Amino acid sequence: MALPLVVAVDPDSPAARAGLLPGDEIVSLNGQAPRDVIEYRLLADEPDVDVALRRGGLELSVAVEKDAGAGLGIEVDSALFDQVRTCDNHCEFCFIFQLPPGLRKSLYVKDDDYRLSFLYGNFTTLTRFTEADLERVVTEGLGPLYVSIHATDPDVRSTMLRNKRGATSLRWLRALLDHGIEVHGQVVVCPGQNDGAILEDTLAGVLDRFPELASLAVVPLGVSKHSKEGGLRPHTVAEAEVVVDLVTEWQEIFRTALGHRLVFAADEYYLLAQRPFPDARTYEGFAMHEDGIGMARAFESELLGVTDEVQGVKSGFFAWVDGAPPEGYRAPRTNGDGDGISDRPPVPADAPVAIVTGEYGARVLEPLVASLGRRDVRIVTVKNDFFGGNIAVAGLLAGEDVARALMGEPEGHRYLLPDVCLSKGAFLDGPTPADLPRPVEVLPTDGRALRTALLGLGA
Repeated sequence: MALPLVVAVDPDSPAARAGLLPGDEIVSLNGQAPRDVIEYRLLADEPDVDVALRRGGLELSVAVEKDAGAGLGIEVDSALFDQVRTCDNHCEFCFIFQLPPGLRKSLYVKDDDYRLSFLYGNFTTLTRFTEADLERVVTEGLGPLYVSIHATDPDVRSTMLRNKRGATSLRWLRALLDHGIEVHGQVVVCPGQNDGAILEDTLAGVLDRFPELASLAVVPLGVSKHSKEGGLRPHTVAEAEVVVDLVTEWQEIFRTALGHRLVFAADEYYLLAQRPFPDARTYEGFAMHEDGIGMARAFESELLGVTDEVQGVKSGFFAWVDGAPPEGYRAPRTNGDGDGISDRPPVPADAPVAIVTGEYGARVLEPLVASLGRRDVRIVTVKNDFFGGNIAVAGLLAGEDVARALMGEPEGHRYLLPDVCLSKGAFLDGPTPADLPRPVEVLPTDGRALRTALLGLGA
């Protein structure tokens, strides 16, 4: 098991007063070696913490005095200190299998770890879940969790997961709900496999067996040009229309039976079906915002100033692989690291503005920007040739594609780039914003940040 490395210390924290430093390795807290940042947080919440650490090859012991419930005030380099529980399914639609070669090794790790579900919102199939895991989740209240359902029919599910345990592992979902754990579900719809009548059977199965689910996201299959599965294909427009209609019908069924809509179709489906997005109120609080549910309406409300509340955390598809714990498990950084958010480049205040985004983002942003009446603001649409296929979300933009798009753009303009396409300041394929042919300003991926950036130009 790797020792957690201290990467930041809050200068006003109990840890700083006790003498902890960046670079220290934590051996144990009050004599117990934490397995992950969750356990670390629980141990660190004690009023007095004896920290055994390693510094430059020396073993030290530091007593940290603080109030019960207060954190130590440090950030460690990883969320998991033991091994990631990898996935033993072989789903043909798994995006990890659709990555091109040559990326950093961490991107190819296929996890099925309930801890990453709790920390980052990763989806788990529960095929590797155990009685001990259930006990820990219930005892420590590790919720919400996010579960890939795909189908409630045991045979269909095991076929899709290519794992015989897929037929029975939803029993753990039932157990989680029985113990009051908040769980959100997901169905990735693969044309010809779990759409149509099977999708309707799945929704009926959720109502019958798992009505306590907090929400259920229905999302379309993503197919990159690197997929080696001949049976995979994107949805047709007609198929997307069927999914939208089916979800709308079942929203009313769930609302009648349970008092809320429960199931929601991803924004991509409305774009594919060329349908308008539902009203923001129908998303019932945007519980599945990070799964692409209601992102467009939430962004619209933020951009137009209807709300000052930002929905969700724009973490990106591979947020966990670079190790840093999620927000809430971090200490304030003291080394000037802005996590990839760049300073505003030195361009004239009245320079034309270009918003750089993917093809789906462009379709959402173009009418919103037009409604602002700003002729000096335009969209630079980046086609995702790196992944190809039907991959069109901003969160999977590669540096080489962004660079190619910007190469043809004029100098001296202000280019705004969403931070969702970066992880620790870098694109998936390795380049950083500094490598782009035009200077860019990296903004948080929400409408409020874009509104602030545009209003700052004197609109």
